[in-house]
Amino acid sequence: MTYDPVSANPLSGNPLTSRDDVVGGLHALFDPLLPYFSEGGARVRLDGAAAHFDRAAADLEGFARPLWGLTPLAVGGGSFEHWELYRRGLANGTDPEHPEYWGAVNSTDQRMVELAAIGFTMRMVPQHVWAPLSQKAKDNLAAYLLHARQFDYADNNWKFFRILVDLGLEECGVDFDRSLTEKYLEELDGFYLGEGWYRDGNVRRIDHYIPFAMHFYGLIYAKLARGDEKRVAAYKERAVAFAKDIRHWFDEDGGTLAFGRSLTYRFACGGFWGALAFADVEALPWGEIKGQFMRHLRWWADKPIAHGNGVLSVGYGYPNLFMSESYNSAGSPYWALKAFLPLALGADHPFWTAEETPAVIDETPIPLKHPGMVMMHTKGNVVALSSGQQNWQMRNGTEKYAKFVYSSRYGFSVEVDERAYHQGAFDGALAFSDDGRHYRVRETNEVAQIAGDTLYARWKPWSDVSVETWLLPANPWHIRVHRITTPRALHATEGGFAIGRADLNADRLREEAGRAVAHSATDLSVIVDLAGTRDGRTQKAYPNTNLIVSKTLVPQLRGDIAAGTTVLVTAAMAMPAGSDAEAALNKPPAAPDLAALEALFARAGIDVSAILVPERF
Repeated sequence: MTYDPVSANPLSGNPLTSRDDVVGGLHALFDPLLPYFSEGGARVRLDGAAAHFDRAAADLEGFARPLWGLTPLAVGGGSFEHWELYRRGLANGTDPEHPEYWGAVNSTDQRMVELAAIGFTMRMVPQHVWAPLSQKAKDNLAAYLLHARQFDYADNNWKFFRILVDLGLEECGVDFDRSLTEKYLEELDGFYLGEGWYRDGNVRRIDHYIPFAMHFYGLIYAKLARGDEKRVAAYKERAVAFAKDIRHWFDEDGGTLAFGRSLTYRFACGGFWGALAFADVEALPWGEIKGQFMRHLRWWADKPIAHGNGVLSVGYGYPNLFMSESYNSAGSPYWALKAFLPLALGADHPFWTAEETPAVIDETPIPLKHPGMVMMHTKGNVVALSSGQQNWQMRNGTEKYAKFVYSSRYGFSVEVDERAYHQGAFDGALAFSDDGRHYRVRETNEVAQIAGDTLYARWKPWSDVSVETWLLPANPWHIRVHRITTPRALHATEGGFAIGRADLNADRLREEAGRAVAHSATDLSVIVDLAGTRDGRTQKAYPNTNLIVSKTLVPQLRGDIAAGTTVLVTAAMAMPAGSDAEAALNKPPAAPDLAALEALFARAGIDVSAILVPERF
């Protein structure tokens, strides 16, 4: 029989409509890991691929991350037959004399990340992982955690990891320096921007780490902290405000905006909805929160996200190392199990008893000033126009943060050959070349502003070339205006949305002066030149560059840019195939008036929050 990669997905075939379905999904995700536990239980090694940290830390990652789901399962009364395996692993992994010892933390270290799940588990189910241990094992585990927490943690969401460890130590009666806890809680407050939004450290990025880290851990703290009522109240109030915005990062089918780093954590992106339930915060009606949570899990159930053995792959919609981070080991994807936090709640909790209600979809554009986005809901999709973010620290950081547009249905593509300008995907981007081989795209902005539902940025692909870009919603289209000032001739390629490509060249492609259109069996994608003489091309992108599907088509506009000042005006859209898409195809928006755009920002432009920290190289 032909191998079907979708059937290897542990969630495949699960209706995911009830609490029992979610419990079944968790077991199905964990069970494929059992053959990979070491004899001593402390290490889980899933394949030979490497992260930047050492193998012992990667093995700890594989051991610890499933606890984000298993611990809530136990709290909620669910059955799990392998706590003895975890006790053995904790005893051996923290014993310096055992061959499976995890190694000591002696500086900022990946082990700090993974110990947070252990601290959480010690706080929630000490009867499974602490009380049954021998005194020697308790002493070793406590000493290991106390040693690790004395070092500086990374200046971002990592600061919550010490706090989670401290919750576990407190529950198990281990004394520790509480001033370190308070210090990090204060520093985390320094990342708060207002209106529910944080930044993940003093960097120009506001991404999924805000819902699945900053708010996720904050809501856990709000549920579990003792004697910190003021901060608990603040965390809950911030989550209420944030929910009203972040729901617009999710489409009507449960897909979330593919944007930023660490997307291999997959359904961790829905962890915020479960964390609201865990902390008893009805930020939106329970039916809406439950609907967001369940739809998101269901969205993943038909994607080929696991290897043939049922182990989750590094990747997003399918196994893909091109889009991975340097800190992704084979165990990294199991942070996805953070989504199972609401299993800590009994079946009688209103989160579980509520009837799912549909997503709140508004065709009116929704501006989000802190991440520098304008959100648009279209059928089965959410689109974000984006300006103001950057990330030079991560692989493919430019593609993950600095494109003009991102999408839940169509994802984005990462480039795989910086010396192949004519083969680039450049979806959602404008690429320039001065030699026909190398290229430059937007990596950062000198200025990024928002005025109503319109974005403006000034950026430089080279030190002597300046580009001003305005982004405007025109649902289901969006418009990009670029004013390019260059002392020398360049060539430019601009891409629309990437859509899945069929085998046997079964798709229909249209390449014309000023327009390119791709028709697949499921989707339509188009890019139109509203002011200019560029040629249309439908690019067959390199395989495995898009996050959601492995083979794609990208409509592009291409042309020469003369020395001097050139204005380009572009419209792009993509929709599921059908009559609505065909109707939209025949009604592209009109080009906006550039002088009116300049006047708008002179009058009402405000800086995007994301850009309001110094650049980091």
